[in-house]
Amino acid sequence: MLALLYIYFFCSEKPFYDDVRVPSVPSCLCISSSVALDFVLIGRTSAFLLLHQARAERFFRSDHTNNWAVLVCTSRFWFNYRHVANTLSVYRSVKRLGIPDSHIVLMLADDMACNHRNPKPATVFSHKNMELNVYGDDVEVDYRGYEVTVENFLRVLTGRLPPSTPRSKRLLSDDHSNILIYLTGHGGNGFLKFQDSEEISNVELADAFEQMWQKRRYNELLFIIDTCQGASMYERFYSPNLMALASSQVGEDSLSHQPDLAIGVHLMDRYTFYLLEFLEDIHPASQANMNDLFKVCPKSQCVSTPGHRTDLFQRDPGSVLITDFFGSVRKVEITMETINLTVPGIPLERFGGEPHTETALAYVDQLPVAQIIHQKPKQKDWHPPDGFILGLWTLILLVFFRTYGIKHLKHIF
Repeated sequence: MLALLYIYFFCSEKPFYDDVRVPSVPSCLCISSSVALDFVLIGRTSAFLLLHQARAERFFRSDHTNNWAVLVCTSRFWFNYRHVANTLSVYRSVKRLGIPDSHIVLMLADDMACNHRNPKPATVFSHKNMELNVYGDDVEVDYRGYEVTVENFLRVLTGRLPPSTPRSKRLLSDDHSNILIYLTGHGGNGFLKFQDSEEISNVELADAFEQMWQKRRYNELLFIIDTCQGASMYERFYSPNLMALASSQVGEDSLSHQPDLAIGVHLMDRYTFYLLEFLEDIHPASQANMNDLFKVCPKSQCVSTPGHRTDLFQRDPGSVLITDFFGSVRKVEITMETINLTVPGIPLERFGGEPHTETALAYVDQLPVAQIIHQKPKQKDWHPPDGFILGLWTLILLVFFRTYGIKHLKHIF
């Protein structure tokens, strides 16, 4: 288009100014074809720059540079197996989409993998086909057992932790952080139970989020709760940039799913089951948005009525990608190839070492599991008998002396 305009102006017989005439049509034929080509290249370059500018604007539109996740199971006891499976399933999904363990705070009120009722120790399954162990071998539980309390949960959110608290137990977010908070357990109208011994109210939760906003601990926050009457927990929210989803409305129960007769409990809750089914189709470059997430688990599937609240959120949910909360900001590629960390072309003598060749080990080969399993057990050192054994021998000696006396010892020795 630019090339045609150029030819039009320089080939026109009409005066460009009152006292200036442009060349006639025959003069126009002398224009080099390279000029037109230059204009075409300029047009393509401009389009290329505009495309990348649009991508950059789309990247920085949400104004966040890092993602965090706080995943909490508030229930203990074996019959609440499904709540642990809910949390571990969400944990697996956010890790698959790129959020590292250093940016995940995982709180499990009970250890179902090591429960004595578990017929398959060290495993937690979320589907009755028993194919996917969501506990796996790379789970980092930050708060477990009786550490999962209302106080610790609020301290994690607000950052009011003792100085001795390790980094793995802290939510080190800032005003450029998008935070996903997922809660599952037993609840009621305006409260959520912790460990069947204490409760957190919707007012306390709303005030904690306001503290986070005032202390610039988040840019945008997505709150998801799977519990009975879950919508009552976000009714009191008043802080900006909050989006909330719940598995049930006030007065409704959140129902369980996937019963397993072998272990005698349900494996998941309905809402989280269909949420995970939706997340399995999401990849790091997916363009699915929050409006798609709102359609997860309709009443025909959940029996309860899922709800959501978006009036506090500044952006249109249709422009908010799922990966803005469930994925990593950085693009990560998973590879099974062995990576050589040595610098090519630089001899080892420069670093004060001796040259040697060593075959690179894959990750699974770096830990000699087979050698550890088949190695001979270390011989135990002798220790004095404990109180029970010592008392038993004392009783035997007393009975012997009272029966035979010291004079009969010469017949024994």
